Amino acid sequence: MTRDLLKKAARGAALVAVSPCLLSFAVRRRVLGADRALQSSSQALSLVPGLAGQYLRRAFLSVALESCAATAVVEFGTTFSQQAARLDEHVYVGPFCTLGRVHLERDVLVASGVHIPSGAHTHGTSESVVPIREQEDGRQLVTVGAGSWIGARAVVLADVGRNCVIGAGAVVTTAVPDDSVAVGVPARVVRSRTRSCASSF
Repeated sequence: MTRDLLKKAARGAALVAVSPCLLSFAVRRRVLGADRALQSSSQALSLVPGLAGQYLRRAFLSVALESCAATAVVEFGTTFSQQAARLDEHVYVGPFCTLGRVHLERDVLVASGVHIPSGAHTHGTSESVVPIREQEDGRQLVTVGAGSWIGARAVVLADVGRNCVIGAGAVVTTAVPDDSVAVGVPARVVRSRTRSCASSF
């Protein structure tokens, strides 16, 4: 009980401490838009080390993102580019990750250096005579299902099912079904966590 009270007090103190950052974010959001305002704020807060940094980032993200649970942990060096990101209960995001329009469901673990941009088409490329920066993008929400673990330095461009394991350095280009272990570039399912199987995307 005492531990829960201390955590609650720490969350309250963190919210007070980041209130100038939240005020700045609110002003810049009106001028620059939510995503650009979020990027600079998350970059600044990503540099705060240790437990204090975890509390400050969570306090800010609980207001700035579409949703961020009180039990989510975001480590040093991790940045966000899309306000539509969602972090559910007991999510852990390791150091030096970059996250776009992503929904990390309950109990997801993300190791260090993982990149989850807003799908595989964050830039339009269909017109060869139009600069890529001027083409319409195809950003989409990428969901990582509850209980999944994303290994270090993986790149996730498509949905990952529940209770999956994505190997370190894997590049997920197509959806991974529930209870799968996927590795490689591009990521391929090497086995099921519930039964013996071997298949590829």
